[in-house]
Amino acid sequence: MELAFLNPLYEHPGCWASAYVDLSRHEEDMHTQRRLTAEAVARQLREQGADEATCRAVHDAVAALERSTEPYGRALFARDGEVVLQVPLTQAPPQGLVRWGTLPHVTPLLDLAGEDPVALVAYIDRTGADVELRSAVLREEAGHVTGSRQWPMHRAKASDWSERHFQLKVEDTWEHNAREIADALAACQAETGADLLILCGEQRECRSVHEQLPGRVRDRAVETAHGVGSRLLPREVEEIRARHVRERILAEVDRYRSARTPDEEHRAAAVEGVPGLIEAAREHRLAELLILPDGPDTRREVWIGEDPAQLAERLTELRDIGERQAWPARADDALVRAAVVTDAPVFSLTPVLAESGEEVPAGGMGALLRWR
Repeated sequence: MELAFLNPLYEHPGCWASAYVDLSRHEEDMHTQRRLTAEAVARQLREQGADEATCRAVHDAVAALERSTEPYGRALFARDGEVVLQVPLTQAPPQGLVRWGTLPHVTPLLDLAGEDPVALVAYIDRTGADVELRSAVLREEAGHVTGSRQWPMHRAKASDWSERHFQLKVEDTWEHNAREIADALAACQAETGADLLILCGEQRECRSVHEQLPGRVRDRAVETAHGVGSRLLPREVEEIRARHVRERILAEVDRYRSARTPDEEHRAAAVEGVPGLIEAAREHRLAELLILPDGPDTRREVWIGEDPAQLAERLTELRDIGERQAWPARADDALVRAAVVTDAPVFSLTPVLAESGEEVPAGGMGALLRWR
């Protein structure tokens, strides 16, 4: 997950309020429930020591969502009486996820607003395709493609020469339209930057379009098992999107496992555990951070300075390197900050842990390094 949008949270030192608000329920008394949520969030922040101005800012921001129809929720980050950033979520957050601390608590975003591939979904028939963009929080029309050949479209029984000739014309029409649909879908993918292309329809039409796609798009195209109009199609589209996320993260885990093997000089291109990660962050060597948000190491206390590269296991270590100001912080939030400001992506391991049951890396946090 690219987290450059979090940079505004690291421009100024100071304590932060982090609140994850569930907007997934839309009951008749929704407005009352949202106002009660705003009050509860502000109360939790006060109990944790937040200043009144920041509590009020978060309360007002949550209350302003009372008419929101967002399907999942919103994360809010505030300091010094100002809500600095709001992030729409792609999953409903657990209740009571409200924190006041030295750094914004952003690790839950990895699961709650993390890998959300945008899919270009094409509903294909023999004459063209309707296209839409879909993600967890997005569903909008992206256009319609009509093949230039609309006749003949139906196959006849091959009983004599004229019928066989007609059948060949039908085959030619299908292939011609498939090329045009494939070209249009490739252009739409390039324009939208969609992560996936999902082809929905009869198997023959989808296969014809799939085969005509250019290689760069064909590799990210998937054909569905259920055709247009099937009540199972929406579920299958979501399963395809989820599988894409799992496969991508599994590939990163495989890279990590390979990088842990030391070279001839006994140096590895990956590291795990808080001490090793802190050393890599100080030296700006984090190329990619892997985190299991509920891993045991994420909650460990470390010490940070104003500079994101200044972090240590103990306060005395920061003093030894000349850092005058220091604060305690969660290890995951400190390491995510170090990754964000050096443009290193961060991935949650939750999707792959559920499949393998294996905790990789040990402690729940590890990193690929820019150099050994």
